[in-house]
Amino acid sequence: MLSRTARHAAAAVIALAELPPGAYAGAGDIADQIKAPRNYLGKLLKTLADEEVLESQKGKGGGFRLAREAERISLFDVVEPIDHVSRWGGCLLGRSRCSDESPCAVHFRWARVRDVYLKFLQDTTIADLVNQPELQASAR
Repeated sequence: MLSRTARHAAAAVIALAELPPGAYAGAGDIADQIKAPRNYLGKLLKTLADEEVLESQKGKGGGFRLAREAERISLFDVVEPIDHVSRWGGCLLGRSRCSDESPCAVHFRWARVRDVYLKFLQDTTIADLVNQPELQASAR
């Protein structure tokens, strides 16, 4: 359910979580590690820095690192700026008017699935995902 871009972002943040405390990694090095295009990943990491998920530092010895401990960064924090999953409130069938008062055929079932998925993203931390090669492989 995550876009390829969100999977790359998650893999990059996981790679950053594996760095020694205080260390920075360059976007190119991370891109090579997770097998993502360099320019694309650099822009993606900048977006996450703008959202205060990451910190960036220019110059020699610079790059990116986590803005806070991996235990305090949720998968939602990483995915939301990219996939905007919190906006998934629209009608799954595309109706312009779909609500609890005027539901489509799947309104209530989709709402339950959406809510469980959002809770999963909010409850799963980057620390939970460190050293999980399945996610890193799926980003490719």
